[in-house]
Amino acid sequence: MVLKGAVCVGLTVALAACGAGDPDAGTNGVGKLSASKIEKKARAAAEQADSVKLSGTVVSKGQTYRLDMRLQRDGAMGKVATKGGSTFWLLRMGKHLYLKADAGFWARQEKGGKQPSRSDVQAAGKLDGKYVKVPPEDPAYKQLSGFADMRVLLEGLLVMNGKRETGERSEVGGVKTVRVQGGSGSVVDVSLLGTPYPLRIQRAGGAGTLELDDWNKEFELEAPAKQQVVDYGKKIVANKG
Repeated sequence: MVLKGAVCVGLTVALAACGAGDPDAGTNGVGKLSASKIEKKARAAAEQADSVKLSGTVVSKGQTYRLDMRLQRDGAMGKVATKGGSTFWLLRMGKHLYLKADAGFWARQEKGGKQPSRSDVQAAGKLDGKYVKVPPEDPAYKQLSGFADMRVLLEGLLVMNGKRETGERSEVGGVKTVRVQGGSGSVVDVSLLGTPYPLRIQRAGGAGTLELDDWNKEFELEAPAKQQVVDYGKKIVANKG
């Protein structure tokens, strides 16, 4: 009876030890690295990726934007909404950038963002649901293309300042993550499974939070039908939100 009890106690201790085993078992191992090395691996993974799905909020120049974009190296498509209620769709194919919105959106642009009258909306009706081609020379091009350029967007979102520290383990979309914290509240949650992609970004200073998904998942971009395109050259009014 004494021997049996000793064996049972030994098994209990062994099982307890197994339960408190390596938290990085079965992961990609980045959780064992320093915060700066985790950040570098996440950046490298993002730079080498061919595509990503991005959703969340970005605060820029006092304006809050809600992004729902699918991006690839040479193009993008998706929706952008402002806190003021304006919503528009972007399609980028190489250097060609198209913006689609309803008549109310275009009427507000003519009014400098102010509430348009019914006649203003009616006048803008010819652009309702059309793909307006934004020329590179237009002041709106740089701002709008920033939402639809995978390289530029990720470079800006993954900027971290200050001392890096490793934070808590968590999950994003059911995927285990390790957190890297920077200055002014910037946070990046990095995947602990497979390639160490950044899965959630919290920008410094409360400038927005975004989730990144479907890394390297292919999707097709289709050019709009010719009859659905309006090309005004330099006459397009710059987007003021």
